[in-house]
Formats: sequence, C-alpha cells, structure tokens
Amino acid sequence: MAAENLSVPERSEIAAHDKWDLEAIYKTFDEWENAFNQVSLNIKELASYAGKLGEDNGEKLLKFLKADEAVSLELGKLYVYASMKSHEDLRLTKPMELAGRAEKLMTDYAAANAFFQPELLSLDEKILSSWLEANEDLSLYKFFIFKILREREHILSHREEELLARVGELSSVPENAFSLLTNADLKFPDIKDENGNLVELTEERWYRFSRSLNREVRRDAFIGIYGTYEKFKNAIGALYSGSVKGDIFYAQARKYENSLAAALLSDNVSAGVYDNVVETANKYAGLMHRLVKLRRRALKLDEFRYYDLNVPISQEPVDDNISYKDACDMVLNALEPLGSDYINNFKRGLNERWIDVYENQGKRKGAYSWGSYGTHPYVLLNYNGTLRDVFTLAHEMGHSLHSFYSHSSQPQVYAEYTILLAEVASTTNEALLLGYLLKNAKSQDDEKWLLNYYYDMVRTTFFRQAMFADFERRTHDYAEQGGVLTPEYMSDLWRELNANCYGPDMTIDEELCAEWARIPHFYSAFYVYKYVTGFTAANAFAAAILNHEPEAVDKYLGFLKSGGSDFSLNILSRAGVDLSSSEPFERAMKLFEERLGEGEKLWS
Repeated sequence: MAAENLSVPERSEIAAHDKWDLEAIYKTFDEWENAFNQVSLNIKELASYAGKLGEDNGEKLLKFLKADEAVSLELGKLYVYASMKSHEDLRLTKPMELAGRAEKLMTDYAAANAFFQPELLSLDEKILSSWLEANEDLSLYKFFIFKILREREHILSHREEELLARVGELSSVPENAFSLLTNADLKFPDIKDENGNLVELTEERWYRFSRSLNREVRRDAFIGIYGTYEKFKNAIGALYSGSVKGDIFYAQARKYENSLAAALLSDNVSAGVYDNVVETANKYAGLMHRLVKLRRRALKLDEFRYYDLNVPISQEPVDDNISYKDACDMVLNALEPLGSDYINNFKRGLNERWIDVYENQGKRKGAYSWGSYGTHPYVLLNYNGTLRDVFTLAHEMGHSLHSFYSHSSQPQVYAEYTILLAEVASTTNEALLLGYLLKNAKSQDDEKWLLNYYYDMVRTTFFRQAMFADFERRTHDYAEQGGVLTPEYMSDLWRELNANCYGPDMTIDEELCAEWARIPHFYSAFYVYKYVTGFTAANAFAAAILNHEPEAVDKYLGFLKSGGSDFSLNILSRAGVDLSSSEPFERAMKLFEERLGEGEKLWS
C-alpha cells in the first residue's frame, strides 16, 4: 500500500494485515445477534434488584454488582464492534443499523439500573461499611461505593432528582441549538484559493487555508470565518449565557459552592489545580510573546495577525513519504526508554492487528483509539506517509497501551481511567517521539520543522486551552455575582485575554474578539483545563524518563496500570507528578523556554 497512490482503494483491496481484526470480538453478525438477544434479557433482570439492595447483609448488593458488570462487559463489546464495523465503510447500512441498536440498548441499560445510586444512598452508611468490611468479595467495591457516597450531600430527594432529570432536556437546548446553528445553518462566504479559484469556505477548510503561504488567502479565510461569527454574536451570546445559567442552576440546586466546584468534584480536583493552569499561562505569557516575535521574524512580516499563527515557518521534511513499516520502527525506537515490556506489548498490537492502517472508500476520517474491557484496544488510522501521521500513530498507540495495561492490571470496576488522565499517555508518547527525532534530526530544516510542531503543540494545548479555561471561570464568576453576559462583555474579555496571551507583536482584529462564539467546548463547562493538565503531566513523565530519573519508568508503568483505582490526582502523584503544586507546570515552561531559545537561534 504505497502512500503515493492517488486513488483511494476499496476496502477489499487492502491487505488483511493492514486491517484491524474485529472477528476477535464477534466472528459473524449472527454471533453479535445472539449476544445482543442475551444481553437484552439480562438488562431486564437488572431491574429486578430494585428495592432489594439492602437484603441479605450485602449479598444482594454484591449479586447486583456482579450482574451489572456482566451486562456492561457484553454491552461494551456489542457497541464497540458495531460502531467500528460501521466506520470501516460508512456507505454500508447493516453495521450502522447494528450500532444504532446497540446505542438503544445502552439507553435501556441506563434506565434499568437508574435505581442503583439513589437506593445505595438510602442505605445506612454504618451498616453498608460493616458489609464492606465483613464480605471479602464486596470489599473490592469500596472505592467505587465511596465515590458515590461522597456526593451524598449533593444528591436531593427522589422527587427533586426526578425534577432535575426532567429539566435535563431543557438544559441541553443551548448546546443543541449552537450545534445546529454552527454545523447546519451557518454559511460562510466564498473566497479565492491560491490559484484564484472561487471556493466555498467551511470550518473544515479553515485550518488548511490558515496554513496557506499566501497571506491574502489566510486573511480572507479568517475574515470569512470570524466575521460570520461576529455577525451572529448576539444569538450565540444568548445561547452561551443560557448554558452558563444552566451550570449555575445545577450547582445551586445541588448545594455546591459554585459551578466550578460542581464540575471539579467528580475528579476530586481542587480549585488550586485549576488556578495552576490559568496562573502558569499568565505568568509565562512572555514566552508566547517571544514565539509570536519569532514567527513574525521568520515570516518576514511588518505586522503580525491572528491568521499568521498557523502558517508553517519551516518547510515540510523532504522525505515526507514514510512507509508504514518505517513509521512503526521510528515510534518503536523512540519508545525504547519505556523498556522491553512496553515495546513487546506495542509489537503485540502490531502483530495481533489492533490497527486499521490505511484510508479506503467510505472509511471514517481521522484517527482514534477505542475498545472495551472485553476486547483488546483498537486503533483507527488513515495513514498517508507524513511525519504528522507518525506522530498520530505514536499518540493513538499511547491511548491503546494505557488501556491495555489498565485492563490487564485492574478488575473491571476500576479498569477505565478518567478523562482527566486520558491524554497523558498519548501525549507522553508524542513527547518521547519528538525528543528522539530532534536528537536524530538529519538537517537544520528537519530540526526547524520539529520545533515548529512542538511550538504549535504548546500554543494550542497549553496556552490556548488555559486561555479558554480563564474565560470560562471569569464568565461563570461574573454571572454568579449577578452580571449579565452580553456579547460586548464577552468580546471585550476575549480581546483582553488574547492581548495578554500573544503580546504586543500581534495586532488584535475586531473579528477575533468574537471568537468565543465559535468554541463548542464552552458548552461543556470547565472541561478544557484537562488538556493543559494532560500536557503538563505528559511533559513531566517524558522528561523524567529521558533524564533517567530513579524509578521513572517503573512509576510511569505503574500509572498506566492504575486505571481508575483511585482519584486521578492521587494516581499521578504516586507516579511522581503532583498537579496540586506548580512544579510540573514550571517544568513544562522551562522546556518550552529552552526549545524557544533554540528556535530563536535557528531563525535569527
């Protein structure tokens, strides 16, 4: 399968060893149907435990937990298989039908065990504790149950919970309306591309145009996208304000101190960690100002604009036609510091066909790592021979090896890691690959490309997401204090945040001030800070491993094996990364400063 082939092949034309092996889950659709029918019956049986969890000194509770796990195990396999089968060729209706049925079954499952948490919370806590101490099998679930019990004070009466559940459909209106408006109804103007052709501007095309070497194309694409959002800022402002009001309503209804505290409780994260994210980005904004100045000098611009941030300041490597085998070898060489066990399991993934490698007609775009506790991990790629594709391979296999170690080392109840930890292993792999490639760069042009890749990662994953986090906190604080979130308020705030982030060398265009209206993550409040913590933890792990710090590899593998067996920050802390302190954030910025200095010399 040569990367330079111009035509996209049918799936039947791709060699079996380059396609993932979904038959390891179910050999045929008939086998999937049999499992589906059995799980449907088992889900109905779960509901029979309602009102009985307090019987038989904890034995009934244990039976329910075991039955629930059995259903969850097979349900995960059903959904993963059907969804990934549909992603092989989205033109086929049969797999999509199976995926839809599996999704409906998941809804049935949620309804069948909806009684569990309220009924568990109704039990006498002292009696429940005695059961956990006396019953060895039940004691496995101590932490799982503790996480539920710790939210007791925020759980309301049955009637109040029922009302909140009904309000849930209303509270999703702002996000749904934003999605429909921006994905279906919002139209952007046509612009001229590099060849003078008139083309329709879309969100998907924005990134490509923003990297154009023709500055007029970049400018026109920027004005087309951001100018359109600016025209709709009143409507979108009302939607975002409604979303914030919903966050505040739930926080107050459940008796949280504020909406940020409500969002952080499930991960047991203190506001201090959130503060570290925002404060570190503000403290080291001067480094971002230096990067803007470097980019301005490299691009030979009299003035620098937002639409100059994405254009490459280095040429693509000349050997940017890397075979998939060579890509695997590059990643394996880069990950050697993680030790033979990690490398052998990576190779196991290659040999056991975890990865769907190449693009084919109808295949889902992009890349991901997926699977369930009942399967080995799977990776979807659309490998095309670029160095970015090599980084994608390292990233997605980082996710997969994290899942592999977690599932292999933890019982089912603790096998899944949290979203807070989800990007750590993948980004650690990218950091190790980047360090390896920089060390072995063949030319100054290659070194420039790699540094540019790193700068973009720091800018978009650390500083930009920290700016988003600052915006979210300040809008929620303002609204909680009685302020009205007008479009003018948010645009003024956005101007201030961008000026602080990028510094005096970047001119702030009016269109940029309405960018807040473009960000879908803002409808899942206080989520984006996790990108920053993930990047920071990954940087700390990679640095410790490459510096051969004592027990660094063992601690990292211990992190991979921990799954969700403890609160996320505790898992990281045991592995040597304390996100409640400023140290790992400072360490990430120190590396950025060192590599920024290297770039300033190269582009001098």
